[in-house]
This record gives sequence, C-alpha cells and structure tokens, in this order.
Amino acid sequence: MTDTGTARSVTGEDEVVDLCRELIQIDTSNYGDHSGPGERRAAEYVAEKLAEVGLEPQIFESHKGRASTVARIEGEDPSRPALLIHGHTDVVPANAQDWTHHPFSGEIADGCVWGRGAVDMKDMDAMTLAVVRDRLRSGRRPPRDLVLAFLADEEAGGTYGARYLVDHHPGLFEGVTEAISEVGGFSFTVNEQRRLYLIQTAEKGMHWMKLTVAGTAGHGSMIHRDHAITELSEAVARLGRHTFPVRVTKTTRAFLDELGDALGTELDPEDMQSTLAKLGGLAKLIGASLSNTANPTMLNAGYKVNVIPGEATAHVDGRFLPGFEEEFLADLDRILGPRVRREDVHSDKAVETTFDGALVEAMQSALQAEDPAAKAIPYMLSAGTDAKSFDELGIRGFGFVPLKLPPELDFAGMFHGVDERVPVDALKFGVRVLDRFIDAS
Repeated sequence: MTDTGTARSVTGEDEVVDLCRELIQIDTSNYGDHSGPGERRAAEYVAEKLAEVGLEPQIFESHKGRASTVARIEGEDPSRPALLIHGHTDVVPANAQDWTHHPFSGEIADGCVWGRGAVDMKDMDAMTLAVVRDRLRSGRRPPRDLVLAFLADEEAGGTYGARYLVDHHPGLFEGVTEAISEVGGFSFTVNEQRRLYLIQTAEKGMHWMKLTVAGTAGHGSMIHRDHAITELSEAVARLGRHTFPVRVTKTTRAFLDELGDALGTELDPEDMQSTLAKLGGLAKLIGASLSNTANPTMLNAGYKVNVIPGEATAHVDGRFLPGFEEEFLADLDRILGPRVRREDVHSDKAVETTFDGALVEAMQSALQAEDPAAKAIPYMLSAGTDAKSFDELGIRGFGFVPLKLPPELDFAGMFHGVDERVPVDALKFGVRVLDRFIDAS
C-alpha cells in the first residue's frame, strides 16, 4: 500500500480498496459472548489511520477487547450543528468452507473485494477513512464539525459499542443533530435513464426473545401428556408459519409511491406477491418491511434420549414496525398460548424520520453529480442499526452508504450471507459521493 504519510498526492479513491481489504483481514467476528478476536485490533487500526493525518482519535473499551474509536474534525463554521458519520467494525461469523474466497482474505476477484464485512459494513468504514484522510491531507475542512465513530458490537445489539458511548460518554456527540450510517444509499436500476438510491429513513424495532415451556420430567418409555418439547414445538411451529398482517408506514408508502412512479405502475402493498415480484433482488429486503416478523432461530431441550425433560426453550428474532409494537406483542402472546413463557433477551425501539431537509438535499445533489440518472428515495430497513442508540441523544439518523451497483448483483443477499463482496468501482464511486456530500451538507 502507498505510504499515505508522505505521498500527499494519494487520493481517497486510490486507497479505499486497500483500506477495505485491510479492515476485512482483521477478523472482528462477533459471537455475542465476548469471544470475538478482533474489535480492539480494528479500533487501533482506525485510530492509527486517523492519527496519520493529524487527528487525535480516542479509543473506548467497554469490556476487554470490545473497543470503539471516536474522533472529531473541526468544521469551518463551528456554530453549525455537527454531523455524525458512524460505522461498526464488528461482523457476523463466517464459515470459510462455505465461501468461494476466504471470508477474511479481502481478496480481489471479478472486480470485487470479497470478505465478511465487505458490505456490512467495512465498505463504509473504508470509504469514510479514505474521504477524511484525503480531505485532511489536502487541507479541506468540512463546512461543519464532523464526528467519526467506528463502533464495536453492532451485530449483537450495540450494548458494548454505540449504546455504551451514548450512556457513558454522551459529550462526544455534543452538538450533533444528524447522522449517516449503514444500509442505505445503494442503487436499484430501473433502466439506464433512472437509478433509484434507497436512503434508509426508518428501521424496525426488535424483540429477541427466549421462549420457555415447563413440563413434567419422566421416563422416555412412558406415555406422557405434560410434554414440554411437544408443547413448545407446536407453539414455535404456529409462530414460524404465522403471516403477520401488512401495515404500511409513512416511509413504506413513500417508497412504494416513488418506486411505482419510476416503474410506471401502481404498487399495491396489500397484494404483496405482485408488488415484490417487481423488485428483483430487493424483494426480501422490502418484503420484510411490510409487516411485523418473528422467526424461530434456536431450539434446546433434553440431555438423554430416554429422559423426558422438564423444560424446553427456543429463541425467536422478532421485529416490529414503527408504531406497531403493542400489536406485535399481543399477537405473539395469542399465537404462543398460555403455556409459553416469553422473555426478552434484547429489545430496542423502532425509529423513523422524515425524508426532507438540507441533509437529504445534499445526498441527492451528491449522488446526481456522480450519476445523472440518480434519484434518492426513502425506505425502511427490516433490521436495526446503531441509529437506535444515537436516537436517544436526539440525533436524526439516515442510512447513506452510496454505492452504484451492477443490476445483476444480489446486494440484499450479501448481508450476513456467503460470498459477501463489494465492487471496486462502487467503493470508488462512494468515495466521490461522500466527499461531495460532506461539502454540501
């Protein structure tokens, strides 16, 4: 990699690919139990890259090895509210045997950088570093203060990353009113004359739950009526097969209207199959934003084949739309029945903001300057991000990782999927757009 400490001519586009590769090569797998190997190393890597261009980053370790890096860049007008750019450095685990290229190699193949975190979200971490380093090397201050946060633990709910900083170091975000982060800003090609860039303005809330049924233990050879496994299995099956009703929020309504206008047809959320059929690779991502969801993910019971256990447990990933949490919980209890005890393992709120204001205009103008066919539209993320934590400080969050993608790339399928990768050209496009966005914001 070029020595950016001495080569002033190096640009953000020049180094973004190497930054992304090197971040991927740091295994930051988050297993949710403090056993992950690399969040501290990633925090130190980011801090080093920021210090090389004159910043004074701080590393905050909430638990041994669970580290985040924060830095502030003074803007030309310190009286203006500050902008937060945040990304997480942790990733979900990956089984190397399932991948075409090793998930922690950062290998370049077929015009893409491959590896766990390539889109979730070391691409944005690298793009942010590349833009900031370029601007500081060339003496280009942002119009207003920028706060940069590279965070641990997002993949397990953010307890040891964003939520820790918000709870214990809120002063880091003094004056911040708006933020950008992950799962937004990527393109959906309608045709060569129109590309929609989906800006995340809302995300579902979560209830990660443990379900427990208590029964009567006994010998496996006996007839048994009070069977914990049977009772729980039936309840989990009911939940797993349940179709929650479509509920159209203001964000989803705006998305469907914009998409329908671009496609030249009216999209009916009540006719889900016809609507999703028009979305190609986005179908899974958008389909999950049309209703509450509850997916069983883990089952556990018993310790010996001839012993009927006295208890059986299951875990469920539950997600609810903004404004529909009470309905969701009532539906859960009705579906599960009185024998199932439900308790939260982790829960967090849904968030939603409007698609307007100077920041949205800056996104649109930056995108269109690099892609004349671009139009920014709002959408709801079916999952959650660290924006939930920063919302506690009154910070308005948007998903904006600008990527111009090949129409055939299953981008939505990359998140937590096998063979995760990001096109090299998309990374460079993102650097150019982010640089313009910072100037316009």
